[in-house]
Amino acid sequence: MPEKVDNVQDTLEALKSVVDLNDDDIAAFKKERARSHRFTSIPVKTNLTEVQVARFAVNQYRFPGVEVKGYKRRYYPYGSALTHVIGYVSKINDKDVDRLDKDGKLANYAATHDIGKLGIERYYEDVLHGQTGYEEVEVNNRGRVIRQLKEVPPQAGHDVYLTLDLKLQQYIETLLAGSRAAVVVTDPRTGGILAMVSMPSYDPNLFVDGISSKDYSGLLNDPNTPLVNRATQGVYPPASTVKPYVAVSALSAGVINRNTSLFDPGWWQLPGSDKRYRDWKKWGHGHLNVTKSLEESADTFFYQVAYDMGIDRLSEWMSKFGYGHYTGVDLSEERSGNMPTREWKLKRFKKPWYQGDTIPVGIGQGYWTATPIQMNKAMMILINDGVVKVPHLLQSTVEDGKKVPWNQPHEAPVGDIHSGFWEIAKDGMYGVANRPNGTAHKYFAGTPYKVAAKSGTAQVFGLKANETYNAHRIAERLRDHKLMTAFAPYDNPQVAVAMILENGGAGPAVGTIMRQILDHIMLGDNNTELPAENPAAAAAEDQ
Repeated sequence: MPEKVDNVQDTLEALKSVVDLNDDDIAAFKKERARSHRFTSIPVKTNLTEVQVARFAVNQYRFPGVEVKGYKRRYYPYGSALTHVIGYVSKINDKDVDRLDKDGKLANYAATHDIGKLGIERYYEDVLHGQTGYEEVEVNNRGRVIRQLKEVPPQAGHDVYLTLDLKLQQYIETLLAGSRAAVVVTDPRTGGILAMVSMPSYDPNLFVDGISSKDYSGLLNDPNTPLVNRATQGVYPPASTVKPYVAVSALSAGVINRNTSLFDPGWWQLPGSDKRYRDWKKWGHGHLNVTKSLEESADTFFYQVAYDMGIDRLSEWMSKFGYGHYTGVDLSEERSGNMPTREWKLKRFKKPWYQGDTIPVGIGQGYWTATPIQMNKAMMILINDGVVKVPHLLQSTVEDGKKVPWNQPHEAPVGDIHSGFWEIAKDGMYGVANRPNGTAHKYFAGTPYKVAAKSGTAQVFGLKANETYNAHRIAERLRDHKLMTAFAPYDNPQVAVAMILENGGAGPAVGTIMRQILDHIMLGDNNTELPAENPAAAAAEDQ
C-alpha cells in the first residue's frame, strides 16, 4: 500500500536485515516502481522462506504499507530438460514496454509483471496471455480507494498442446550429459518435433522472478554457452550429411546419372592446378558410382560433382532444401546459417569467388554453415520426395473449449524431380547403415527395424598438406564436430533425427547415441540392444 509508506528508501534499508533484501532485489524494485502507476503495489522481494516470513511478522509493526502476500508465479517442474523449447516468462523490462507500445498492446499489460521471454512462452505470448481485466476506482489524495466505478474481468489465455514426447526429450538429455550437443527428432509425416535437445542447458526458474547478477554472469560467461539453443541457433558445417541432397541435385541437373563412375586414389585434383583435395580415406575408395559414394561417404566423388555443377547451381539447389533460410519453426530463437554464393563472398570478404571455393561445398564444408534443425528439415524433404514439411512444436490450441490443430503452411515442393533420383539418394543412406562397407554399418547391424543414415565430420581447423588428424593430440575445442542424420523405418519413415556432437562429444560415438535414440523410439524403453563400443575401430562412421 504505497500511500502508507512515508519514506521508501528508509523502508528498503530497514527491510534488508529483516528479509535479507539484497542489491539485486532493490534494483528490481526501483525499476518496477519507475514504470508503475503511483498507487500500484509493487513486490519488494519474492520467494520468501518461512524464516523470513516469520521474522517479518514479528517486525511488521515497523513497516506500515508493507505486507506479505501470496502470489501466482510460473514454475517449470522439468527444470533444464525443456528450457530451450518451453523458454520462460520473466519481468517486463523497458524493451518489452517499448515493443508492446509500438505494437499497440501495452494497455493489455497494465498491472502485468511477466511476459514470455524465450521459446514457446515468447512465440505464443499472444495466445497464452489472454486479456487483462481492470477496474475503475475513485481514490482520495493519498491514493486510498473510496469506491469502485467499473470492473472488467480478465479473460484467460488459450491452452497450447505441443508435439513433444517428454520421455524421449529427457532420455536424450541423459545421453548427451557432459557434451556440447544438439538433437532434433521429428515425425516426417507431419513435421511435428518430438524432441529438441540442446546441451548444456540451465534452469529457467532462475529467470522467473528476475535472475541475480551473479547467476546471469555465470551463464553469460560460461564457455559452454548454455544460453544458446544449439538446435536452432548453433551453426556448423553440415559436412557429409548433405551428400544425399547434392546427389539428388546433380542427378536432376543431369551432371551425373546412376552409372556415372570415378576412380578414387584418395584425392581429387582441381583441373589446371596442382591443388589436391584429400579424401578422408587416404588410400581411396577405388571405382565409384553415386550409390557407393554415398554408402562409403567418398569425398572425391562429390568434389567432382561440385566442380561440374559450379557454385551457382549448387547454391540454388541447396537453397531448395532449406539451407541458408529460416526453417519456419515456431521459435523466435533461430539462425539461418549460410549457403554461400558469389554475391555473399564479395559482400562479406570483398573478394571474388574462386573455383577452388566450390569444391569443399560439395561435401558440406567451406563457407557453408547450417543448424541441426535445417539438417532435419532437409532430410524430411528427401523422405517426402520433395514435399516440404515445416518443423513445428505446436500441436493444437484450445479455444472456447475446442481443440484447434496446428495448420501446416504450404511451401512449394522441391522442383519436378524424377522419383528414381530420390530413391537413389535414400538407397545410398540405407547402404550407410546396412551394407558391409557402409560408414555406420557397425552401429546399426542387427536392428529389428531398417534404418537409413548419413554421418559427417565437420572440421574445426584445417590440416596441412600431408598432416594426419589425431584427436588425442589436439586441444579438445579444436577437435572435429561429429554429425549424423537418420530416419526409420526405412520403408515407412515415422521418425527423422539430426544430431551434432561438438568436438566429438564427451561420451560414446555419434553412431552409438543415434542407435540408442532410435532403439528407444522404435523398440520402447525396455528393449534397447546396443552394439559393443569399439574405440579402436576406424573412424569411418564419422565421415
